[in-house]
Amino acid sequence: MDADDKDVEANDEAIAGSISGNDQAASDLAAANDRYLRLQAEMQNLRNRTSREIADERRYAALPVLRDLLPVLDNIGRAIEAAEKAGEAENLLAGFRLVRQQLETILSRHEAERISPEGELFDPNFHQAILQQPSPDVPANHVIMVTQLGYKLHDRVVRPAQVIVSSGPPN
Repeated sequence: MDADDKDVEANDEAIAGSISGNDQAASDLAAANDRYLRLQAEMQNLRNRTSREIADERRYAALPVLRDLLPVLDNIGRAIEAAEKAGEAENLLAGFRLVRQQLETILSRHEAERISPEGELFDPNFHQAILQQPSPDVPANHVIMVTQLGYKLHDRVVRPAQVIVSSGPPN
């Protein structure tokens, strides 16, 4: 074999190696592409499942509160029934006092706080003024009377307290 034959043979081996290297690279590329498509499908499935879970969570978020309120509703029915049978208003009053206490307990369990600002400085973030009247006993811009209790949940006002505000001593 002469030098030219050896060069041709080496060139043929290099080409064959290059072709098999290209086949390997193509195979690796196809495998990587397949993994990419599978991961993309898994991510889409995860997004869909998470969206469904969030929607269900929002839909049923009030469920614990409703479960806590149902016994109160039952007790209201019992209180009315007892008052009708006894024919006395005192039993009805006692029953509704019990119901009110249950509701207050449920609200505090769910971290709802009462806003009862009688005598405090008027704060429009927590109070809703429904009337302003003169008062010799209460300084100006202070709450004279609370007409409806307000409530807040954590740091958010659920319902502002409706109040009557002093305009100061009468002229």
